[in-house]
Amino acid sequence: MRNNVTGGAVLHGPTVQARDIQGGIHFHPPAERSGPRLPVPRQLPPVRTRLVDREADVRALDTLRAGRPSDAPQLMVVSGFAGVGKTTLVSRWLHEQTDSFPDGQLYADLAGHSTEEGSGPVQASTVLEGFLRALGAPSVPADTAQRVALWRSLTAGLRLAVLLDNAYTAAQVRPLLLGAPTGLTVVTSRTQLTGLLADGAAVHRLDALTTESAVELLTVGGGGQRVTHDLEAARRVVALCARLPLAICLASAQLAVRPHRSVSALAESLSQGYGPLDALRVDGEAVVRTALDLSYRLLPPESAALYRRAGLLPTDRYDLFMLTAVSAEPAARPDDGPDGTGQGYGTAADARDAGTGEAYAAYAADADAVDLALGTLVEANLLEETGPGTYRFHDLVRPHARRLGEEEESTARRDHTLRRYVDWCLATATSAESILTPSHRNLARDYTPPHVVPTAFDGPADALAWLDTRRDALMTAVRLCAEREWHASCWQLTDAMWPLVLRLRPTEIWCESHRLGLAAARASGSRAGEDRMLTSGAMGLRDAGRHAEAADWYTRALEHATADGDTKQRGQAINGLGHLSLLTGRLDEARAHFEHALRLWESVGYPRGVALCRRRLGETELEAADFPEATRQLAQAYRELKSMGEEYEAARVLATLGRALVLDGRPGDGTGKLTQALDAFRGSVARDAHWEARSLTWLGEAAEGQGHGDEARRHYEAARDILRLLTPDEARRMDDRLRHL
Repeated sequence: MRNNVTGGAVLHGPTVQARDIQGGIHFHPPAERSGPRLPVPRQLPPVRTRLVDREADVRALDTLRAGRPSDAPQLMVVSGFAGVGKTTLVSRWLHEQTDSFPDGQLYADLAGHSTEEGSGPVQASTVLEGFLRALGAPSVPADTAQRVALWRSLTAGLRLAVLLDNAYTAAQVRPLLLGAPTGLTVVTSRTQLTGLLADGAAVHRLDALTTESAVELLTVGGGGQRVTHDLEAARRVVALCARLPLAICLASAQLAVRPHRSVSALAESLSQGYGPLDALRVDGEAVVRTALDLSYRLLPPESAALYRRAGLLPTDRYDLFMLTAVSAEPAARPDDGPDGTGQGYGTAADARDAGTGEAYAAYAADADAVDLALGTLVEANLLEETGPGTYRFHDLVRPHARRLGEEEESTARRDHTLRRYVDWCLATATSAESILTPSHRNLARDYTPPHVVPTAFDGPADALAWLDTRRDALMTAVRLCAEREWHASCWQLTDAMWPLVLRLRPTEIWCESHRLGLAAARASGSRAGEDRMLTSGAMGLRDAGRHAEAADWYTRALEHATADGDTKQRGQAINGLGHLSLLTGRLDEARAHFEHALRLWESVGYPRGVALCRRRLGETELEAADFPEATRQLAQAYRELKSMGEEYEAARVLATLGRALVLDGRPGDGTGKLTQALDAFRGSVARDAHWEARSLTWLGEAAEGQGHGDEARRHYEAARDILRLLTPDEARRMDDRLRHL
């Protein structure tokens, strides 16, 4: 039969339109789908029911996601140190976002830092094959480029989340990125993957837990009541674990499997040897050390060498100048001479001006190479940048770097690294000394040739801050010098730390360093060094309240100076003995000593010493309640010190003069000078927290004496807040004063 199909016809079922048909026609219904439809992929790893102290990080991820343009593919990178909890955080966050991704959540471990022998980063082609099959692709092309194209086509328009865990490089990740704005890709990595910034990535760095949260994790993980009953030991455990969730969970597991073991015993075991690097194990494997070993093996040679050598250094703070110094190749170095008279330079500018431009140029070239190696360590999250040009190791990384330095560096190279570090400490401390107390910088310094370039300072405040933050490292360097019998460096470094002990008064460091420095100066045969150690060391003993021992040191210094015919040094020792007499209330004896020292220093033309003696005479008269004479002596000392540019010493005299004027019945003049001194101690040139607190106390006394109770309270409270950080006993006395105000 022949029928014409018009344009308005509606056809149902199989239809054939033809003019002539020869043979039979067969209709075949479509084949039924074989098997059930593939489920929506939900591949995220399971997570704990409780996530400790990551609320701020979850909010940060929410903010990053919300801040992405609606028409751009969403890409986020979460980086952090091994064991910090990147996978746990992101998995938990994505689990909570399940409703936002109805088309699925895909997961792949890219094995960027696999600990399995012979394995390495997973190829993008392999990951794509699994993803495509999970999304129901009937066949997967063999060619990687075709797989990428099919991946982009299949996921276009899908509301899909992809977690790419443990990535190695940006290049490994890039073929796996979603191309549509409806999906989200989150990448975790131990490195920062800065290369993905060009692909529009938003980056979040995950840090360790707070101490409180780390203790909480130790408790819920298996420590239980043992943790709550010994919180001090628990804090030690989490500190040894560097507050890393992985390490804390392993430590907690040790408590869980040994229910009778105390937290203190665990802390003790973790503090032995290389600590948690070796002590925390899973199935016999030291997992923390293994993870770090792999990160280290992936470093280029220059970064690996810097990592090892930095680990050898007795410090937890690093900068470019220091690391450039210790990275220099060994060169011939003369032994410390018996007289300690080697030539050295105080600052980088001194080195250039003294004709060492060639050495400085070599330093600049070395610094560029070190800077590149540093960048690699920071990118790998093995080194943390704490400020402009300053760095620190993660607490668990440092012992790992030290172990590798001890195992892989030769004995000669280890010695050279430590020697260069000491020379850098000496050069930089000398530079700070030259800025803060230039009149004190008058003894020899020995440096390694070629000359070490010290860290540069941006003025007095920067120099004092460096000394303050490096005090423990400097003391460790002094001990290292004593241990290795680098005698000249030992006493010279102690001497260069003078502004630290003068301004910040770390009494124990002061006394210990000078005991070691005195022995080293004697061993090196430096009489000048021995005399300096005796007089400046006696000041530390005096401030520590060890008056008899301080008197012995001053007396020995006086005997040396008398035997050597050194009038200036005689005056120094006699002035010190006078100060001890003043502190112990023997005013006539103190006055006689100060007048004797003043005459000696006048005879040799030492105006600074003369002015300092006048200051002490003024303090003596202040104690004797002869306020007019105290005011006269102090005013003259202030004028003389100001004329010499001795701003710090002048500020101390000005504060004492202000107090004398208040006690002399001239509170207006006195408080004006005290306020002026207070401003100086808060400034950059004469900064001194001890004298700031002292000036506030004297201002409080002046206000209290005039009946201004509220003003006195403000001054006393400000002084107390400073003293709490410096001398808690004095802070408690200030609290008593406030209670009785």
